[in-house]
Amino acid sequence: MSRSDLLDALGAIVGAASVITDAHALEPHLVDWRREYRGSALAMVCPASTAEVSAVVRACALAGVAITPQGGNTGLCAGAIPREGVLLNLRRMSRIVQVDAEGHSMTVEAGVVLAQIQQAAREHGRLFPLSLGAEGSCQIGGNIATNAGGMNVLRYGNTRELVLGLKVVLPDGEVWDGLRSLRKDNRGYDLKQLFIGSEGTLGVITEAVLRLFPSTPQRAVAVVAVPSCEAAIELLARLQRRSGNGVSAYELIDRACVDAVARHDAQYARLLEQATPWYVLLELAGEGPDGALQELLEQQLGEALEQDLVADAVIAQSLADTDRLWAMRHLIPEAVRGFASVLRSDIALPIAHVARFVDEARELIGRERPGGTVLCFGHLGDGNLHFNVVDATEDKSWVHPLSQRLYDLVAGHGGSFSAEHGVGQAKTEELARYKSAVELALMRRLKAAVDPADLMNPGKVLAGGAGCRS
Repeated sequence: MSRSDLLDALGAIVGAASVITDAHALEPHLVDWRREYRGSALAMVCPASTAEVSAVVRACALAGVAITPQGGNTGLCAGAIPREGVLLNLRRMSRIVQVDAEGHSMTVEAGVVLAQIQQAAREHGRLFPLSLGAEGSCQIGGNIATNAGGMNVLRYGNTRELVLGLKVVLPDGEVWDGLRSLRKDNRGYDLKQLFIGSEGTLGVITEAVLRLFPSTPQRAVAVVAVPSCEAAIELLARLQRRSGNGVSAYELIDRACVDAVARHDAQYARLLEQATPWYVLLELAGEGPDGALQELLEQQLGEALEQDLVADAVIAQSLADTDRLWAMRHLIPEAVRGFASVLRSDIALPIAHVARFVDEARELIGRERPGGTVLCFGHLGDGNLHFNVVDATEDKSWVHPLSQRLYDLVAGHGGSFSAEHGVGQAKTEELARYKSAVELALMRRLKAAVDPADLMNPGKVLAGGAGCRS
């Protein structure tokens, strides 16, 4: 099938206006959020239903043309940037199909923006707890395909724990309908887990049933100055003991990050009176008598101040205060973008190893890149750190070799080079280096079995080998 014949066939499926070939219109979809990867595509196709996705995928499969699924294009590993073929954008699939408040579930199409799902849950007196900096533009299909983490993993788990059912278009165009809200279904393999976190390499997620929770009427939020990582970890353990499951978020932020945000937005120039090497942004959430969580937090932080575990603290007194503190945390990735060269990492460590790792990593950076500045922040409650190194020079040749040294250190602590951002095309080399031969072989067998022609998001996650083109 010729290029023009394929475009005509796709236009007949989704409508000519939804097959986009104009270079200017395509441009934002061919560059990743960090502007480090640029792709190419024959066209961007925007289907409006699972049936249309199925027909598009079937037509591309028959023509031997690769497909790259894309949602909000907010990913940080360039997993949604096409290398070739057709870019399948799901923005038209934006319906909230059903909210079952009594059954604590919501059925949505893949193109619904995360913030809209959160709002719909609130309107029904429920909570959808997935929360991340890009929630105003990222789409739920992409969140599921990358198994997004975010701020509330400590209490509610990754996206994987928030999905009850899926509908997926397979690489040959066939539709697997696993769209059910059952909490218990023990009929063999749990196929939805095959697609969650697969980054579009095994199929296109088109609809999902999401797990909802009772709303949490009480929130208590504070930013705390602590003298060390060890103190931050001790404070976390103390709050967990005293609040039960009340700690919903616990963010570690170093001084350099606070300074970078203050340069980006002057309102954060004096976040706390006491300047310390580390800060914690924490949130308690739950039910109970009015003011109980706030009182508990004030009491615990007061005791920690008396024992020099905490140097200073500010507790949010209003929703506006809460939003302002969380906005500061969300600004950190944007502030990091302002540096000429950046080593970024998204690592996971056992919490007991975090403090020792940070010391060893800082020592490594001091030896290997003495002119670099460390900016470390992340979700300490689940062991996920973004240990970044920034440099004012334009030379980026140091980034890759130092990244490998850093990941070797992470592996030595029993950690992972990817905690929540996935692999995409940015970390295929690391996957090949740190996954065991058995794991890689199993992954390649799965890919070859489901997508033998390697037409579904090729060049992402796995690169090379059976069923995978390099």
